[in-house]
Parts: sequence; structure tokens; C-alpha cells
Amino acid sequence: MTSGFVRHPVLRHFSFGNTTIELSDKVRDLGVILDKELSLRQHVNDICKKAILALRSIRQIRKYLSQSNLKSIVNAFVISRLDYCSSILYGLPKLEHEKLLRVQNIAARLITGTSLKDHITSLLKNLHWLHVRPRIVFMILLLIYKILNGQSPTYLTSLVRSLRSSDRLLLQVPNVLTAIDGQRTFSFCAPKLWNTLPQTIKEAETVASFKKKLKTFLFCYHFKP
Repeated sequence: MTSGFVRHPVLRHFSFGNTTIELSDKVRDLGVILDKELSLRQHVNDICKKAILALRSIRQIRKYLSQSNLKSIVNAFVISRLDYCSSILYGLPKLEHEKLLRVQNIAARLITGTSLKDHITSLLKNLHWLHVRPRIVFMILLLIYKILNGQSPTYLTSLVRSLRSSDRLLLQVPNVLTAIDGQRTFSFCAPKLWNTLPQTIKEAETVASFKKKLKTFLFCYHFKP
């Protein structure tokens, strides 16, 4: 069975008693802008707009800050926006990820005081920042780790099902979500990503240890020669 989102829904409004409720093109839920096609394009644009405004304000006081303080402020007011609810951004078109990557690159150049002539990859490596795509993967896998270790809400726990054996920890990947949009769902992509991790990372004893091992793994994989 194929599962996906309807790009052009027929329903324009619905009635509740004597009241007719018109559908909105977008709604905001917990800070996330959801459009009627779930493309998240407007949400990404909103993130970028607010992040750029924050970067402009920070740039005005940059000369008064040490690099460590500058990095802390950029992380708090810019990078945190890129990471907030970032798991829902998995599988979006490359164009949307590139918008977020441009913001991250501007932030990296602001912290390091470098120009557009300097290669951005070396700057991100020096800051030990993952690119946007692996950052999203990082957040998804961190959620899975917390789910499997009883550190997440029940509503998340119900989204995954583990298959345990003597030497491996695997998660069941639903085989009904074959459409591209269906493969963006947490219940599909999270188990699939988890199953590709080395066993040593899955078996990390603490959240801090897991995060360190996972970041090193993703960092080395992304920046490999």
C-alpha cells in the first residue's frame, strides 16, 4: 500500500453544526509552520529570515566579543533555530536544505571573521559543526536513542518497534510507506537510519557518550577524503 500526502486536497472547508470552518493555507504549531501540502517551505523561509536578522544584530556587536563568546551567542540565537524540531526537515528537497546551509555558512564566517574566499568546509571542520543534512540525522538518531533507553515521551515510544537479538539491536522499518512523502515520516526514516549505525554507537551507556560517538561518526563520514 502506498502512503503519501495529497498535494491538492479537494476539501476546502467543513461544517461543524451550524458553523462553517474555512481551511487555512498554513498554521503554526509549537513554532513550526505547517502548510497545506506539508512542504515546510514557509517554515524553512521563516527560520532563515529570523536567523539572518539575528546574525545582523550580532554582527553589530562582534568587535566587543571574544570568539568563544561570539560562538556561544551565535549558537544560542542562530544555530538553535536550525536545530529546533529539525527532524521534520528530513527528506526535504535539496533546495530547502541549501537555504539552511547558507545561514549556517554565514554564521561560521561571522564567528571566524573570514571572507567568502575562504573554503567553508575547513571553517565548519574547525568549528566542529556538522552540515545541515547530517545535523538533522543526528537529531533523529538522538531521539531514537532516548526512546530505546526510556528517556522519551510515550507518544514517541509508540512510533518505533525494536527487534532484539543476542548481538544486534535493530528496529522494524515499516514496509507500507513507499511514497517519497511517507519516507519522510519519523516512524520510517528513524528506524532505517538507526539500523545503519555501528553497534558500538548503539550500545553507548549514556546520552553524552552516545552524542559524542554519533557526532564523531557523522563528522568523519561527511568529511571523509
